[in-house]
Amino acid sequence: MMKTFGELKKNLKKKPEGLKTIKVALLGDTATQFLNVALKGSAIDGGFDLDIFEADFGQISRQILDPTSEYYDFNADYTIIFESSHKLLSQYYKAYDSQLTFAENKISYVEELYKTIQSRTKSKVIYCNFPGIDNQVFGNFANKVESSFVFQVNKLNYLLSSQIALNNSNFFIVDLVSLQNKWGRNFMFSPSIYVNTEMVLSLDALPIVAHQVLSIISSIEGKFKKCVILDLDNTTWGGIIGDDGLEKIQIGSLGIGKAFTEFQYWIKSLQKRGIILAVCSKNDEDKAKEPFEKHPDMVIKMDDIAVFVANWENKADNIRKIQSILNIGFDSMVFLDDNPFERNLVRENLPDVCVPELPEDPAEYLEYLYSLNLFETASFSENDAERTKQYQVEAKRAIELESFTNVEDFLKSMNMVSDVQAFNNFSKPRVSQLTQRSNQFNLRTIRYTEQEVENLMTSDNHHTISFTLEDKYGDNGLICVIVLEKKDQETLFIESWLMSCRVLKRGMEDFTLNTIVETAKSNGYKYVVGEYIPSAKNQMVEKHYERLGFENQYDRWVLNVDDYQSKQVYIVNK
Repeated sequence: MMKTFGELKKNLKKKPEGLKTIKVALLGDTATQFLNVALKGSAIDGGFDLDIFEADFGQISRQILDPTSEYYDFNADYTIIFESSHKLLSQYYKAYDSQLTFAENKISYVEELYKTIQSRTKSKVIYCNFPGIDNQVFGNFANKVESSFVFQVNKLNYLLSSQIALNNSNFFIVDLVSLQNKWGRNFMFSPSIYVNTEMVLSLDALPIVAHQVLSIISSIEGKFKKCVILDLDNTTWGGIIGDDGLEKIQIGSLGIGKAFTEFQYWIKSLQKRGIILAVCSKNDEDKAKEPFEKHPDMVIKMDDIAVFVANWENKADNIRKIQSILNIGFDSMVFLDDNPFERNLVRENLPDVCVPELPEDPAEYLEYLYSLNLFETASFSENDAERTKQYQVEAKRAIELESFTNVEDFLKSMNMVSDVQAFNNFSKPRVSQLTQRSNQFNLRTIRYTEQEVENLMTSDNHHTISFTLEDKYGDNGLICVIVLEKKDQETLFIESWLMSCRVLKRGMEDFTLNTIVETAKSNGYKYVVGEYIPSAKNQMVEKHYERLGFENQYDRWVLNVDDYQSKQVYIVNK
């Protein structure tokens, strides 16, 4: 359940210690004090402490265009720009001679703001789009009148996405249009509150908008859902496969079967986008698999599922088993089950797993799940579609490893090959994504947007290295990212070292270090320096540099390049 504004306000009084602080600038053309409170309250639930600089409303241009403004003194990590449809309408009315080009003119203004911010700061920009106001000057005919406000707002929202967001990786859109479509204009906006307080969002809408903003920030900060775990009977299809049999389960285009089919299409779309799909069902395995293999109306197939667990053990233990195979955090998992008993069992035993309270009526599943916005992301690459195959292959590796008594023999048998390259335009989206997704094997937990990756590619002070890994079982894709910063003529600093946990225990750490040292030697450096910055999730690499032979000097780890003996590995450079 979404918290009310009052409940979010109470969060501020019981803020826990140790939350990660994020600096946010909130710039609006209407009153934003209550949005400020809602953002801070939502952030606490998401594990963050927002330090917010809130400018007086109506100061967006002054704060951004004036290089000496308080906004630049604050140096925000994120800049939220909240321009309202109501002020937009006022601007439109005054633009008598330029209403036909109103949207283009506004886009030019937004682009100027964005480029000014990017030229002076590293702040990501989160911009709210414009919910419609049908001022009924033309009625429905407004959609055929290019100079009408309705036409211009639709055009403006399209250009925000297609012209600015699509071409600028540090620009993110809060989709207030979709929120108004779902919740209704009368819910989102109160005329009397606006007239008396200059606040355009109702108290009821504030938590929903704040949740959307925090979803964007969380995904950029590396906190997002990576896996959906499905129950089967009465969740993925109607009925009970063990009792009703293959012919009588409900899927397809008739009656309630339609709800389950549309639910499956949504799940399949998530899987294609890169969300890992797993099954956790109380069933005999052969019966549970039968619909996936034989039912003509099943949308989801066995090939879509990374891990399939069907037995009569308790679901909390089975989800632990799924987690151990996937090697991802419990807090990146979503468990969908129609049974309240199973939901509560998992909540009590695995509190980090997200367990939505599915409605009793399956027809309501999708609209409810849409409203939760569980799968927000800050990046997308074509490689995401391969993720299921990579995890399926990983399960095969884990099984085969058990048949070897000697790990060295197993590694030799895998025929591992790595393609080692500097970052390029092809790898840029995947590099950015890996920095946002990797939490456990991440020495300093720095996140890079695509724009920041591009900046590194052209920097004279950095060396960048990406690694893929392929073996006889399949291709893992890009799995390791290194950013090296030139500190002085002798010293190369490891600004970022992060790896996918799927490739642990294969010698990739040693292969990577060999490559780092080769880079240092060929560029005339004498020392490679590493640093470990603890986070909530990266304890596994606390002793990483010590294990690799670095010496501890004043909380930095130093390796003398001339003394380094190349480590034996079973990975070949492509």
